[in-house]
Amino acid sequence: MNLDPILDRLPLGRWRKTGPIVPVLRLAGIIGVASRFREGMTDATLAPLIERAFSVRGIPAVALAINSPGGAATQSALIAGRIRAMADEKKLPVIAFVEDVGASGGYWLAAAADEIYAAETSIVGSVGVIAAGFGFEEAIGKLGIKRRLYTAGVRKSLLDPFLAEKPEDVARLKSIQSEIHEAFKAHVRARRAGKLKASEDELFTGEFWTGKRGLELGLVDGIGDLRTVLRQRFGEKVRIRPVGVGKSWLRRWLGLAGAGLARAGNAEALADIVDAGLADWAPQLIAALEARALWSRYGL
Repeated sequence: MNLDPILDRLPLGRWRKTGPIVPVLRLAGIIGVASRFREGMTDATLAPLIERAFSVRGIPAVALAINSPGGAATQSALIAGRIRAMADEKKLPVIAFVEDVGASGGYWLAAAADEIYAAETSIVGSVGVIAAGFGFEEAIGKLGIKRRLYTAGVRKSLLDPFLAEKPEDVARLKSIQSEIHEAFKAHVRARRAGKLKASEDELFTGEFWTGKRGLELGLVDGIGDLRTVLRQRFGEKVRIRPVGVGKSWLRRWLGLAGAGLARAGNAEALADIVDAGLADWAPQLIAALEARALWSRYGL
């Protein structure tokens, strides 16, 4: 049994010859509402963990361990905003460490930190907005299936995957994307003020780079891993304290934690979709494939 969380709340500091504690909040996976076949980080699910990380007494900083290819823009903004609010309230610096990927929404989260570190081979950037989908109108026609859609409001439906694509729908989507992109750019400008070393025409195109190139562009502050940097910053005896919740054996066995097609893209996960007998199998399948595509975009 680990008694450190209990001892940390007791006034025993002068008798305990140990280094400072740095809570580490792990932000890993797709950003957005989860489903049975897709993991997801949301403001609601992360709120208690963020609160816990910033509530440890006597800490010199909070660290973020980030491994995310992005996802929902709104959830990215909400999570980043909550981290900043807690950092300002507690007057604590936040240090982000990008592992494999901190791109798109993942970089939005990283930019919430006061400093960003990455490995030379990490993927960072992708300050842009993307939407992807599938068109099944020909497929259902071959199967003899007819799509029936009824709306009150001529603009209620947008890019239905079972209907032919409409130019006006595409234009409407791009307009929304442009607004979200502006919010993303404003966030990066504010959080990386005075640090960016390239023009916005280069940085905000949606392109992504390695951590090494990201350092040259000013997207990150240094090359390094969490353990090494924290030991250099706070001493060899620093105690790195992961903040999170464990998963029950039943949850792991049922595969409800985001394993399966969302990360593996394997036949077993596809069989799960069929075996589950879900009435909304098509949206679930699309969500799983899109999650797989997010990771694949960065070579993972």
